[in-house]
Amino acid sequence: MSPARIPGTVPGKKKNSAAVALPFWISEFALIRTAVLTAIACVTICLTAILVSEWKFSEAQENMEQKQRNRDIVYSRYAHVDNEKRDIRNFQPRYIELLNRGLIGAERRLEWVDAIRQAQEQRKLPPLSYEIEPQQGVRLESALDLGDYQLHGSRMRLHMDLLHEMDLFNFFDDLSQRNFFAVQDCSLKRLGRAAGSLDGPTLGADCTLNWITLDTAPKAEAPAARKGKS
Repeated sequence: MSPARIPGTVPGKKKNSAAVALPFWISEFALIRTAVLTAIACVTICLTAILVSEWKFSEAQENMEQKQRNRDIVYSRYAHVDNEKRDIRNFQPRYIELLNRGLIGAERRLEWVDAIRQAQEQRKLPPLSYEIEPQQGVRLESALDLGDYQLHGSRMRLHMDLLHEMDLFNFFDDLSQRNFFAVQDCSLKRLGRAAGSLDGPTLGADCTLNWITLDTAPKAEAPAARKGKS
């Protein structure tokens, strides 16, 4: 007798598990896959373009700022040069005048002696004597901006006989026309005349002068004192 068989079943086989249904958007993704990939590529390209643009803009801004700084430096140099040119135009005539009068440059002892001799001859003064000490640097009480120059003074001790007081003032006025000097001190004394003498000096003057020069070169060794008569 054969075993009983249940209707609707197949002997020797198990029932299959129920199939799992996938979301519809996965099953339908193949339809929009090309569009999605294109969109992703477009977004990537746009973001890359934005980043590159920002980098280029930052680099261009830095270059512009650097060029502006360079322009400011060049303009500052140009303004400085322009100011120097203007100062040269304004002060060159005065500089040449001071140079010709012996203030700027090395001391000119021969010219000082020649100026003394000419003033003596023009004023018809009696013979005089002088002694020039070595040149020394001059320190001012108040600070004075002399740039690259240094102030020097050469002290001269001068003795001269005078007919009257005005001879001394006229003598100094003649010297100041071509030279720069400062009278440090001056003393006058009356001279006794010989009996029956109508002409001749009546006063004796002992003065100390400082001949002033401006020089850039340092003085390694000052010249020895010079004595003379005129």
